Amino acid sequence: MTVVRVKGFQIFPDRHGRMRCYHRKTRQVVDLGKAPLGSAEFFAECARISALAVAVTPKPGTLGKLIETYRAHAAFHDLAPQTQSDYQKIFDYLKPIADTALARFNRPLVVRVRDKAAETKGRRFGNYVKAVLSLLFAWGSERGHLAGNPATGIKDIRRKKGAPDRNRPWSDEERHAVLDAAPAHMAPALAVMMFTGLGPKDALTLPRNFYRAGEIATRRAKTGEPVFWPVPSPLAAILDTAPQHSATTLCASSAGTPWTLSGFRASWRPIRMKLEEAGAIGPGLTLYGLRHTVAVILREIGHDERTIADALGQKTIEMARHYARGADLRPKMRGVVQSFDAEVNKRRTGVVKPGN
Repeated sequence: MTVVRVKGFQIFPDRHGRMRCYHRKTRQVVDLGKAPLGSAEFFAECARISALAVAVTPKPGTLGKLIETYRAHAAFHDLAPQTQSDYQKIFDYLKPIADTALARFNRPLVVRVRDKAAETKGRRFGNYVKAVLSLLFAWGSERGHLAGNPATGIKDIRRKKGAPDRNRPWSDEERHAVLDAAPAHMAPALAVMMFTGLGPKDALTLPRNFYRAGEIATRRAKTGEPVFWPVPSPLAAILDTAPQHSATTLCASSAGTPWTLSGFRASWRPIRMKLEEAGAIGPGLTLYGLRHTVAVILREIGHDERTIADALGQKTIEMARHYARGADLRPKMRGVVQSFDAEVNKRRTGVVKPGN
């Protein structure tokens, strides 16, 4: 096999064995379908991208230069690939203001950038732009690129009162209805999400050898955090009776090949719509909502936020708290208050008022 190297470009096979190529500095992807590797079209496309990179070299002391410096640092390269990709989407969005001098950034400007992003791409995206800017400015201020972090203390845009949750937890009835309606080749993937809390991407790409002796051991693609789940009996039953296939992943499509996220969503959509029309599930059901479902169930049965974070592969408890929001704590709190009542009205009262 001929090895092709081009200065400034990374050329590598992805996990499916397909060759990929992108410009290291700008992250611009070379479409190898239109410009096959090693062809004249390929080298012409590399030259075009390299020329554009030179033309858009950011000026010192600007937001663009800070982004470039951060992306070249180990702080960025040590992030999980998915996190790098998520940050890059924000950096791409910020390109129109890349020439803005760092000295111009203050809290009102950051708020305007956040609000503009929210107006054009939604509240969650606007908040994420603010979060990435805050991380970037904190990194830059520690290294003397700017005097301080102008995004410090800026709050997220709050969700409108009464607005439905983006990825609400599934009810018990909805989980059973979906599993009953799911084709045999889709049930394993749905069950993995449902009974382990793995997100759609992690569940669909889970290697089959990561499920051994009734246990799943993996790492989240986004955070790199370990996830260990002794498989619950309902999931074990579904995996044991799943259609046989030769894919390298635990779950496979009807053709016996690894699922793509877009392919699974396309197969899931008509099932969801049919169940909605029949009244078997409520509106707004999402695959990622199953991750929230696991967190809510763990919270309702009394597990603390650190345990929930460990179960979901989260580094901090903040996201675990977010996922577990909406848990029905009434059964737990009835028991808590019953024990509290016994403590204050019996044992402690007896100490304060002897003879009662």
